[in-house]
Amino acid sequence: MKNFVIISLASLTFAVSCNIKESSKKDMNIIPPKANKISKHLEIHGDVREDNYYWLNDRENEEVIDYLERENNYYDQMSAHTKEFQTDLFDEMKGRIKEDDESVPYKLNGYYYITRYEKGKDYPIHTRKKGTLDASEEILFDVNEMAEGHSYYNLRGLNVSEDNKLVSFGVDTLSRRNYTIYIKNVETGEILEESIPLTTGSATWANDNKTLFYTRKDEQTLRSNQIFRHTLGTDQKDDTLIFSEDDETFGTYVYKSKSKKYLIIGCYSTLTSEFRILNADTPYNDFKVFQPRVRGLEYSISHYGDSFYVLTNKDKATNFKLMKTPANNTGKKAWVDMIPHRDDVLLEDIDIFKDYLVVSERANGLNEIHIIRWDGKDDYYLPFDNETYTAGTGGNAEFDTEILRYGYNSLTTPSSTIDFNMDTRDKEIKKETEVLGGKFDKNNYESKRVWATADDGTKIPVSMVYRKGIAQDGKSPLLLYAYGSYGSTIDPYFSSVRLSLLDRGFIFAIAHVRGGEYLGRKWYEDGKLLKKKNTFTDFVDVSKFLIQEKYTSKDHLYASGGSAGGLLIGAVVNIAPELYNGVIASVPFVDVVTTMLDDSIPLTTGEYDEWGNPNDKVYYDYMKTYSPYDNVEKKAYPNMLVTTGLHDSQVQYWEPAKWVAKLRELKQGNSVLLLQINMDAGHGGASGRFEALKEVAMDYAFLLDLEGIKE
Repeated sequence: MKNFVIISLASLTFAVSCNIKESSKKDMNIIPPKANKISKHLEIHGDVREDNYYWLNDRENEEVIDYLERENNYYDQMSAHTKEFQTDLFDEMKGRIKEDDESVPYKLNGYYYITRYEKGKDYPIHTRKKGTLDASEEILFDVNEMAEGHSYYNLRGLNVSEDNKLVSFGVDTLSRRNYTIYIKNVETGEILEESIPLTTGSATWANDNKTLFYTRKDEQTLRSNQIFRHTLGTDQKDDTLIFSEDDETFGTYVYKSKSKKYLIIGCYSTLTSEFRILNADTPYNDFKVFQPRVRGLEYSISHYGDSFYVLTNKDKATNFKLMKTPANNTGKKAWVDMIPHRDDVLLEDIDIFKDYLVVSERANGLNEIHIIRWDGKDDYYLPFDNETYTAGTGGNAEFDTEILRYGYNSLTTPSSTIDFNMDTRDKEIKKETEVLGGKFDKNNYESKRVWATADDGTKIPVSMVYRKGIAQDGKSPLLLYAYGSYGSTIDPYFSSVRLSLLDRGFIFAIAHVRGGEYLGRKWYEDGKLLKKKNTFTDFVDVSKFLIQEKYTSKDHLYASGGSAGGLLIGAVVNIAPELYNGVIASVPFVDVVTTMLDDSIPLTTGEYDEWGNPNDKVYYDYMKTYSPYDNVEKKAYPNMLVTTGLHDSQVQYWEPAKWVAKLRELKQGNSVLLLQINMDAGHGGASGRFEALKEVAMDYAFLLDLEGIKE
């Protein structure tokens, strides 16, 4: 299901060859596990589905755990001959990473905040320095020490009180994105006794330095549905419920405006948003609705001076526009246009500074940063000079500054953090990510954007990267990746890990299929609900184009996707399995119909505007035509590696487990089908930076071995 556009290393690992090489012929004597078939009738709208593997939906059942462990054992046996190669790949990828690294400092409320890593350690150390970078370091959290004894550990949501003395933070030790909030007294180093379970991990302080607002999750569905107020020194059981989101298709969250003047409660669904505001100096007063929700009206708000700036699709502004309204009159009737809607430019975000408004836009698929002086004396765009880059603002916590911080990278250029002076237009590269090992030279690689034609005539952009000198003769292995849901755009991005494929002759390509927002909001609308199958056919048509243009061939084409991108892979191998030598589906959302009919599963009700509600027969019938699990047939499938996590809260483990069981029953031929279950982790895989690399190495070794590449 939803994957918030942070791509884990595991989701970048891919595929296996259909050619069974000499080194792995012995694997064919290893008998794969077979799941028991227990018939279950599922009926709705007069239609009956027979689900023989529904029983796997019970992690407390010893037989279920036994089956999952047998799948893991099978995977271990089938991949045993690659273990040494996996170690070599891990060492190679780790060797490119600067272990004793640190982030570029950013300034907030008189302190510089820095995150650093130490050699040989998996987790970050969060620090700060008062006033100047020459000041002594103050360690807020050494996550390496905190993670000791845990197979999974994630710390998030650091939020410092206005007096700089307290910091709230969330901890998840199970990988179900269920966080307990704690509070640390930074002056004494003491973790206070009070703790708040079942939250998103994020919280925000009122300006009195003793009142904390946070979001609680529903215990069963994990929907973010309630905002509470906590007073320092009190038991969390006495916390006050401030807001409850009773519409099951919505979630809620709370934060503070950059101006520090307002506490803001946000409510969101796929199509609709709503906000409530409260002066942060008066946390015990009532929140006021900014603009009541209207189905289909999306908006976000930023405060400056006596006004709010509203990014919205109001008045059929499909690609969004920027409007302005007085702080004392926030209903939509008072909104006036500032930046009008444009059919060819998607308005994605804004950053507000004392003297400047910075607008993040997307035109023809490419990121653009538009800088505008409030007084109208200057208005310009930052220059970017290629078609395979990613650029975006970030770390701009300070309001009264002329420095804009933004990030830049491309398929051939490592990530840079840049400080740009909006007055003088001078820029300073604060940091470019180092690629160690002495072998990387960006001049050895080439990237470009090409356009495939879909069956309905739509042009589909494709970004690709490869080592210079590769012949376009159809013999190169090519890895094609896509996501294609929720309007999440996969921009071209640099990966030092990916070099382990490129340096061994692979081409890497991203298909910017419909369902994302690469070409604007309509690109998303044309890949959701009753147009969802455009996402899958776009990917197939891109695959055909890459073969036709001899970038690769059916014998060397691989595909990968994770979460909703795993749904894409599942649908594609049902539509055109003959195009691919192998695929990897990471934590794949493949049992679409059954999951969307079960509103007790985390996230389901909030997904109706993305996939449709199958309680409505129109959506049920359409969904059933592409749901990967429901469309497995007796035919030859490509080699497949499927991954999941036992504690995944977004795509439950039983979806890929059921899918693999059904594929084992029906697939024809001798292609490899493997299921690897992380019994300790969830949707994002392992929590340590180097543990995640082990997962990548595992999958790369699988791919490269079956391509006949041994080192």
